[in-house]
Amino acid sequence: MKNFNLLLIFIILLSFGSCRSDSETPAEITIDNTIKTGKLTGKVMSQNGTKPIGGASVFTFDEKYKIYYTTSDADGNFTLEAPAGNQTIHIQTGDGSNFRTQIAATVKNNETVNLNADQTKLNQVAKIAYIKGTYDKIEDIIQTLGYNATEITNADLANINTIAQYDIIFLNCGSRNYSVNQSFYPAIDANLAVFVANGGSIYASDWDVSYLVGGTDNTSNCSLAGGFVPDTKLCSKNTGTSGIVAATVNNAGLSTALGFNTVNIDFDLSSWQKITNYDPAYWEVLVKETSSNNALMIRTNHFTATGIPSTPIGNAPNSTFTTVCITLPGNIQISISVPTITVPYLVALGATVGPCSGSTNSGYIYYTSFHNHASGNIGNAGVILQYVILNL
Repeated sequence: MKNFNLLLIFIILLSFGSCRSDSETPAEITIDNTIKTGKLTGKVMSQNGTKPIGGASVFTFDEKYKIYYTTSDADGNFTLEAPAGNQTIHIQTGDGSNFRTQIAATVKNNETVNLNADQTKLNQVAKIAYIKGTYDKIEDIIQTLGYNATEITNADLANINTIAQYDIIFLNCGSRNYSVNQSFYPAIDANLAVFVANGGSIYASDWDVSYLVGGTDNTSNCSLAGGFVPDTKLCSKNTGTSGIVAATVNNAGLSTALGFNTVNIDFDLSSWQKITNYDPAYWEVLVKETSSNNALMIRTNHFTATGIPSTPIGNAPNSTFTTVCITLPGNIQISISVPTITVPYLVALGATVGPCSGSTNSGYIYYTSFHNHASGNIGNAGVILQYVILNL
């Protein structure tokens, strides 16, 4: 009986199969995991189209939010492999919060498309201010790149509502001028701490280290009143002498962006600030003296302090972009700014909100012991300062 039932079932199944016509075949299911890609090439240029920008991040995402990433070389050139189709291409320097460009581009399968120079100009989204100095003119370098900066005064630094409008503040050497309006400086110290702790970035050169660690027009020892960076983190003394100093670029990203790793710096004044002590866990050395390994250019985004009020700084409150940290193959981490609506998807793939290092809320502090003239007496250090401007 059992065998009879099995035979009956078999006959029924055959009859079902015979009901299909010869033209009817099972649907074919093809699973293809290969993503079609093409290449985009171009040259990252400053906003006025006169200067190539090295070390810029160039990237896009596929529909599943996988990142396709490259960087521009010292001459601004890049080649990006990207998914075929209509894509949004991002060009950024630093973490993308201050300088960035978005391009709509069509990527063609197995083809190379060249983006024109008008598309690949790096735009300024930051509001930039500077304090006029006695010896430096960082504003001239900013202008040679086609970007804009507003002159402010020490009286403005003493007003948090004024400086909170800006994303970046440049402090030219000799701008502190402590002998004039000394009453400003306690407020300036407090305001710069609020500014940096809430994401604003500053750059100071040579004698203007006194804005960071205290002192008058320049510093002469490691225990001075004033400033907002703890004395345990940085000490600089006004003991440098004039002459040419051979220096080494100590940061791989900076070296790639510049296209060289050595530089001769002309310290043209009779004295300059020597960095005599710094906390290596707090500061990153970007340029150092070749013979002595003394730091000549340092930066940090580790600034924190207790009791700092939460204050909106610059464009951040109105930005639709968020800084995230993404890990590339080879465990290489990059900090970039992405449209805020994409953040949950990127986090789901392993990205983290905030920069890859430093305090989540801190802006950058850059300090150079050398000056920042647009041309003249600092050798090829001028291009280093272009990097500083674009990576704050």
